[in-house]
Amino acid sequence: METPSNLLLKISKHLFKDLENQENFVEALIKPKPFLPCILWCQEKPENIHFIVETSISWQPSFIERLSLGTKPGQHPLHEEGYFYCLDFSSVFAASILLEITQPIQVIFDMCAAPGGKSIFAWKLLQPDLLISNEVIGKRLGMLISNLKRCQISPSIVVNRDSSIFAESIPLSSDLVIVDAPCTGQSLLAKGEKAPGCFHPSAINKSANRQKRIIANSAQIVSPQGYLAYMTCTYSPEENEEVCEWLLRKFPQFQAVEVSHLKDYQSHLTKIPCYRMFPQDGLGAGAFTVLFKNTNEGDKQKIDTDSISGVWMNIN
Repeated sequence: METPSNLLLKISKHLFKDLENQENFVEALIKPKPFLPCILWCQEKPENIHFIVETSISWQPSFIERLSLGTKPGQHPLHEEGYFYCLDFSSVFAASILLEITQPIQVIFDMCAAPGGKSIFAWKLLQPDLLISNEVIGKRLGMLISNLKRCQISPSIVVNRDSSIFAESIPLSSDLVIVDAPCTGQSLLAKGEKAPGCFHPSAINKSANRQKRIIANSAQIVSPQGYLAYMTCTYSPEENEEVCEWLLRKFPQFQAVEVSHLKDYQSHLTKIPCYRMFPQDGLGAGAFTVLFKNTNEGDKQKIDTDSISGVWMNIN
């Protein structure tokens, strides 16, 4: 059995007051166990498909299925044909805050979109008139474009720009902005993957500062009465609750929305309605998620798609 690092032990005490939760959290990271594979149906499910499907969680969307342990859906021919997208259940948990949105959504902007799972989830759930998926890291663009193209996500545009450019060029334009923020990726350990230095204070601080910059720019493109979804796959409060508290101080027109189906997952580290999944719960490697609403009144600014220099477009 691997010995936990002092930094891991420190964050476990930061997250949990009781010893049992601390120990279970640490064990989930140093002795990772497999989680059920999960798929998102982009197209109507064929009748002759023979996946063994596990019982749904109460809040699980109808287009999401958890499959039996050991199933490899990515090797199925229907995957290559774009019938479904493979994602982990932590991503479903994070994106499920969008189920709280009941108003029509015309424009969705996904600020940190690669490899595309949150974009596809939002498109499937909300059926927007336009999906714009941005990825600032050039080497991740191919994967994003491939997934959106394979899954026939349309109408959509893929762009490759820093968040600051959109804050200046298309303010108050998007009914929903998704920020699946780059983070220290601590939950990778619960999947048996590597995340060197993910618990080091300097890495956490650097990541939190970058997240604040991205979410501030993203807030500026949310239309009046529109939504801003913020999520990470890491555990540090500095990258999660503290970013949310900072945003609300900087942009007081935003309010965090209570997501009724996630009330049992409310973070105990803040009074803001925001939600956490931990790996010791057995559903997924972990996630943090919160939904904000821009309470300002006013007119939404129209996006001129011709002015957005897309690296890939799929518009009907």
